[in-house]
Amino acid sequence: MSTYVVGDIHGGLKGLLQVLDKVPYVVNDTFIFVGDYVDGWSENAETIRFLLSFSEKQPCIFIRGNHDELLYNYLVGKGEPTMWLNHGGQASKDSYAKISEEEKQQHIQFLESLHNYYIDDENKLYLHAGFTNLHGPQNEYFPNVVYWDRTLWEMVCALNPNLSPEDKNYPKRLKLFSEIYIGHTPVTRIGKTTPTNFANVWNIDTGAAFKGPVSIINTETKEFWQSDPVWELYPDEKGRN
Repeated sequence: MSTYVVGDIHGGLKGLLQVLDKVPYVVNDTFIFVGDYVDGWSENAETIRFLLSFSEKQPCIFIRGNHDELLYNYLVGKGEPTMWLNHGGQASKDSYAKISEEEKQQHIQFLESLHNYYIDDENKLYLHAGFTNLHGPQNEYFPNVVYWDRTLWEMVCALNPNLSPEDKNYPKRLKLFSEIYIGHTPVTRIGKTTPTNFANVWNIDTGAAFKGPVSIINTETKEFWQSDPVWELYPDEKGRN
């Protein structure tokens, strides 16, 4: 069996469907989605509808992203902050205005069921953003850090690639897990367009909310597949650009 990690989608269902068509998965292969299913392109409720259907056919683990939490707060009546509306939330608000109350409740249950992080049998960690606690995400004082943190990614981007894990100065956070898979911070910010690896951290957010594609990677082989740049699939929309 194979494990595939899916990067940020941001309402770009067309991109997700396109890249899934390229992945040679079989029954019982596991898909781990690292969050941010919504906020960006127009198909937000449609994306979660598809994920619910897909999970009936394939083993899936769904991680909570910061945008998923923001949408959840809106759906349960906790407000619609301007920050959220200006960063893709308006597209989600518009999308959810079109579905039934019954389906909305199903999506609320889905958002409530998301995992803050997941650790597999090979001690690989999957989470949306990062963690700061030197004993791992299980010990974060503020649980929502794991879907907002950018310091983990910033650290590995700046880490001397010649520094040995045995060195006393090697970051303790990185020694806790064999591999770490994240999204949240688009690799396009450092000029990359594909899943990017520093130390033992793999970032699968290839900028689907902006000008990049949706990406999927096989955790064993590191082979990856990508959609077209999502903005090209929604030519009449701006996304988060």
